[in-house]
Amino acid sequence: MKTKKLNIAFFGSSLVSAYWNGAATYYRGIVRALHGLGHSVTFYEPDAYDRQKNRDMPDPDWAKVVVYEATPEAAHQCLEKAAQADIIVKASGVGVFDELLEREVLRFQNDDTLVVFWDVDAPATLDRVHQNPEDQFLQLIPNYDMVLTYGGGQPVIEAYEALGAKKCVPIYNALDTSTHYPVAPEARFACDLAFLGNRLPDREARVEEFFLNPAAATPAKTFMLGGSGWSDKPMSANINYIGHVYTNDHNAFNCTPKAVLNISRESMARYGFSPATRVFEAAGAGACIITDFWEGIDFFFEPDQEILVAKSGAEVAAIIADLSEEKAKAIGKAAYNKVLSAHTYNHRAAQLEQLLYTKIKAEKEALA
Repeated sequence: MKTKKLNIAFFGSSLVSAYWNGAATYYRGIVRALHGLGHSVTFYEPDAYDRQKNRDMPDPDWAKVVVYEATPEAAHQCLEKAAQADIIVKASGVGVFDELLEREVLRFQNDDTLVVFWDVDAPATLDRVHQNPEDQFLQLIPNYDMVLTYGGGQPVIEAYEALGAKKCVPIYNALDTSTHYPVAPEARFACDLAFLGNRLPDREARVEEFFLNPAAATPAKTFMLGGSGWSDKPMSANINYIGHVYTNDHNAFNCTPKAVLNISRESMARYGFSPATRVFEAAGAGACIITDFWEGIDFFFEPDQEILVAKSGAEVAAIIADLSEEKAKAIGKAAYNKVLSAHTYNHRAAQLEQLLYTKIKAEKEALA
């Protein structure tokens, strides 16, 4: 089949600001890699939650960014502009007018335009609709040409298909080698263990278990906490809370500590196969990663060789107590080699491209 380059309209939270927007680096990696394959992406994002006041990048040359006012009228105007695209993507968690967008994008579905729902937080979405049979999205799921997810593996695929999805495919997050890579360490980020994550209800108890408690239990070790929302959280004196960490500091934040910690949100851990974007970013910087346990870790990294796994806060404390600089560097190097060989956004974009072309071909054959 002769394949044309695709024109993709993408409705998401934000491409240019990571402020209260954990999906930003995921969007950037996917969109940049699609551009590298020759496809065109227009990213529509609302001016909401002070994200535009806290941008951490200018408009890129690998996507067209359209920032619209947070009004229904502006959202409808963007939908009309997106109507000529080959693919229209509605991502979850835009933050404003999600129900409107979920419903209205389907008006533009036709023989020449595929409409895709891209769920960047499938566990939360699935929990929501299972708890509320009146949720509008339940009726919409079977209408989308496909559902893509940020992760979740077979449990999420089966859950979406049980709700009527025509097709559900995880496009796992990955490493963007143009933005995350080894750099020289910086003294301001020096510590034994660092964790970066915004304070969220679905994460807080696990942060207490896997980070705050181990810090309190090992007063001779130094810890660093980055992310928004933790300023009034009680924590031991050996934790240095530094607030929001802009993406241009992520490499140094990952490279400098002896180890960095990944803590899954509760729902992500429950479904499994949902490595946080920061796992790949840290691996791309050559960091030694300690992660809480979740099903599917070995699908991405080999435990004890490329990543360290803790099933409790006590295990985090034990790992930190015994972790030498030599072992940390060896694990970080192994993780770096693995992520470059199998888990970059170029790998993910190639998977997505093939998926879309296959779907387009099937649609055309059905019409023939």
